[in-house]
Order: sequence, then structure tokens, then C-alpha cells
Amino acid sequence: MEQANGKTRIAALGDIHTQEGDKGKWAPLFEEVSKKADVFLLCGDLTDTGDETEAQVLVEELKACTIPILAVLGNHDHEKGRHKLIRQVMLQHHQVRMLDGESVVVANVGFAGIKGFGGGFDKHMLSMFGEGAMKAFVQEVVDETLHLDRALARLDQEHHALKKIAIMHYSPIKDTVIGEPEEIFPFLGSSRLAEPLSRRGVTAVFHGHAHMGAFSGEAPGGVKVFNVSKPVLQREGYQTPFFLFEV
Repeated sequence: MEQANGKTRIAALGDIHTQEGDKGKWAPLFEEVSKKADVFLLCGDLTDTGDETEAQVLVEELKACTIPILAVLGNHDHEKGRHKLIRQVMLQHHQVRMLDGESVVVANVGFAGIKGFGGGFDKHMLSMFGEGAMKAFVQEVVDETLHLDRALARLDQEHHALKKIAIMHYSPIKDTVIGEPEEIFPFLGSSRLAEPLSRRGVTAVFHGHAHMGAFSGEAPGGVKVFNVSKPVLQREGYQTPFFLFEV
């Protein structure tokens, strides 16, 4: 599982948006991932329209991947309200571990995963004030942040010496959504998600969602943040669209 130099190679990719007609499309990529990495992170939007039949196509394609796969769901996976079915389908692949407020240790690295949510960044974060709908919107990202913090806390308690990696779909910082229209920033992520990352000493975070965003940034405390949305990686020149990170 580990390289000779003691490093763990992490491959990360978001926003695959698998469609029913994608049979045979992804297997070569996943086979390449297996050759170059020790663990593969899928950062949400596994499906295009949130249908479990799309997830089944993805699972078949992932059979070409022989390394552990850690995944979170994205907003597209929730589109039809079938996200629980998608999760169940993904778990049919014995190498897949779905993370939704859970943590796991793979190749001597601790991983914590959530979907995340919107809410805005820095001084422009939405507050829990006003109509019930607005309060519910903000509460969603507060809950996601709490799930992330608990997952990271479990890693601290049970595996204190391990380095920690976070996986999510929405961005925890503004820097990696820059390039998208500013009007939609509140729907692309929230700075609330960054607080436990910094406090818990996370090494790096991988997310997707912001197709037109920037590739990398940094959260407070020096936490590296990477937007590994497939369109972003392709724009960065990755002909085989996945990002490799050693820890």
C-alpha cells in the first residue's frame, strides 16, 4: 500500500457526472489510477442526474480500480432524492468506502469525508437570521461542519499520530471558487467548513463542485486545499484527469 519512500500516494477527482451511456468510458482512467496511487478519492457528483442506474454504471467501471476508493456524494447525487440508493449501489464494490461524517484509515493516513454545503465565505457568510428557509440553509452547513469535526476528532482520539486528509464536495475556502460568478459563491461552499480543518491540523483537503473555479488555495493554518473537479483538472493541463498528492 505504501511506496518505498514511506509516502502514501493519493489520487483525487471530482465531478465525474456518470451517465447511463458511459459504459467503457471510465475504466481506462481508473486502471491508470490504480497504477499510480495507493488510494483513490472521489469528491462528489458521482452521477449526472442523481439516478441509481448511473451509479451502477460507475460501479462497473470502478472494477478496473484495484486500490481502496473513498467517496462522498455531491449535489447532483441528491437531485432525485435517491442519494441513499446511490450510496448502497456504490457499496456493492468491495473497494469502495462511502464517507458521510465518517472517518477511515488507509495506508497509514486518516481520511474524513462529508458532502459539505454552501453558505458563503469570510465576511460574506450567510447568518442564521430571518426566514425559516434561510435558517435551514445555514443550519445545513453548520450540521455538515459538525459532522466533519466529529470525524476528525475520532481520528485524533484513535490514531493521534496519523496525518489527516479531508474529502468533500463543496469548497471550504473562497480561493478555489474564484472564476465562478461571484453571485453564486454562497452556493459553492462555506468558510464554516474550514474551521475544523485548521483546528484539527488537517494536511490537505480535496473538493469539487466549482467547475470554473481555481485549482488550489490555502485555508487558515496552512491547510492545503485542492479543487479536483474534472473540468478544473483538464483546464490545468491534466490529460488524464486526476490529481496525485503524496503525504
